[in-house]
Amino acid sequence: MASNDPSTLGRLVAIMARLRDPDRGCEWDKVQSFETIAPYTIEEAYEVADAIARGDLAALKDELGDLQLQVVYHARIAEEQGAFAIGDVIEAISDKMVRRHPHIFGDAERSPGWEALKAAERGGQEDRSAIAGVALALPALKRAEKVQRRAARVGFDWPDADGPRAKIDEELAEVAGATTAEDRTAEIGDLLFAVVNYARHLDIDPEAALREATARFERRFRKVEQLAERPLQDMDIEELEELWQSAKKQV
Repeated sequence: MASNDPSTLGRLVAIMARLRDPDRGCEWDKVQSFETIAPYTIEEAYEVADAIARGDLAALKDELGDLQLQVVYHARIAEEQGAFAIGDVIEAISDKMVRRHPHIFGDAERSPGWEALKAAERGGQEDRSAIAGVALALPALKRAEKVQRRAARVGFDWPDADGPRAKIDEELAEVAGATTAEDRTAEIGDLLFAVVNYARHLDIDPEAALREATARFERRFRKVEQLAERPLQDMDIEELEELWQSAKKQV
C-alpha cells in the first residue's frame, strides 16, 4: 500500500504542470479550460458512485484517482490564471471542515447542524434566498430534491405525502390538456417535479430510485432479447408484452 504522505499529491501536481507546459506540454491537455474539463469532472464523480454501488474496491481506487486528477486539473488552470493553487483548495476545505465541526475542533457542546452551519456561511453572500447555492450542474432529479428540501426548511412544504400525491394527478391532467410542444414540455417538467416531491415525502431518494429502475429495465430488456425468437421490431405489442412478463419472472 502506498504512503499517505502529501508528497504523493505533489507528484500528481507536478505531472499536471508538465502536461500543461505551454512549450513542452501535451497538445490536448494544455488547451483545455474549466469549461471543457467540467463534463469529465461530473462523469468521474458518477464513476466513483458506480464503483461504490458495485462494491468494486479496485475500481473505486482507480476512479477516486481519476476524480482527484480533475481537482488537480482545475486547480492548475486556476493557478495559471493567478486565481488560486491546489494548496489553497486544500487549505480552504480544511478550514471549512474545522469550522463546520465546532463540537470537535472548538468549544461547542454539540453541533448546531450541518445545514445551519452552511446557512450561516451563506449569510455573507449576496443571494440570501433559502434556495441559494444549489448547484446548477446537479442531475435534474437531485437538484429538484435539494431545492425542495431547502424550501421545506423554511416552512414551504406540504404537511404530508397526500399533497404531492394529489399534485401528481393534477399535473397528469395538465399534460393531457397541453396543446403545444412547449406546453407539454413545461407540464412534463411540472409532473417530474411533483414526483420528486412525492418521493421526498416518502423518504425515497428519487435519483437512486430511477437509477435502480433503469438498471432493472436493462436487465429485463436484455432477457427479452435473449428470449425473442425473431427481431423485436417484427413483433406486435401483445407478443412484446408476453416476452416482458416472462423476463420479469426471471430477472
